[in-house]
Amino acid sequence: MKFFEKRKKLAKKIISKLKELFPNAKIVLKYSNNWELLVAVILSAQCTDKMVNRVTEKLFKKYKTLNDYINAVPREFEQDIKSCGFYKNKTKNILTTAKVIKAKYKDEVPNTMKDLLTLSGVARKTANVVLGNAFGIYDGIAVDTHVRRLSKLYGLTDHDNPDKIEQDLMRIIPKKDWFKFTYLMIDYGRKYCPARKHDHKNCPLVKIIKR
Repeated sequence: MKFFEKRKKLAKKIISKLKELFPNAKIVLKYSNNWELLVAVILSAQCTDKMVNRVTEKLFKKYKTLNDYINAVPREFEQDIKSCGFYKNKTKNILTTAKVIKAKYKDEVPNTMKDLLTLSGVARKTANVVLGNAFGIYDGIAVDTHVRRLSKLYGLTDHDNPDKIEQDLMRIIPKKDWFKFTYLMIDYGRKYCPARKHDHKNCPLVKIIKR
């Protein structure tokens, strides 16, 4: 119990500092509707948001409606998203999901975790991002590569598995901060504490944790 309370206090301290550093932290993927958000998040798997935005700038002009994705030629679509990596798998997931949303959800991206997880290419991270940004529903914490790495680095979890990390974080972070936490960590990872080698002892969170 003491260990749990200790982590809870640590999380509070970290979130407070992150909010101070990044008061406007938010998603940087560009989209104009819920379907485009879902497409962008699927494309972002193991790809930078910057690259995804570069690809979707052209993609969303070419494929303007859900029907455009349903009628898309897979090989052509693969070339359209090739820069995002894993393009064959992502093509299959996106085009399959478009058909399911048309047939099962009346052209609307579903707004529950249960339904989103039935879609191709959608795991909890993607579902959490869509639920939070599209519907203001906070069912969990999106664990992307930054959240995964930094949560372990700063002592908020001992796990490597994203689902187990999410469970740990949900226990120690107030629900009101679940949604924001992901984007605070992403901004922090990009600006101060990247995965590449750097002078870690000067990272802002290191200084407050040692107090």
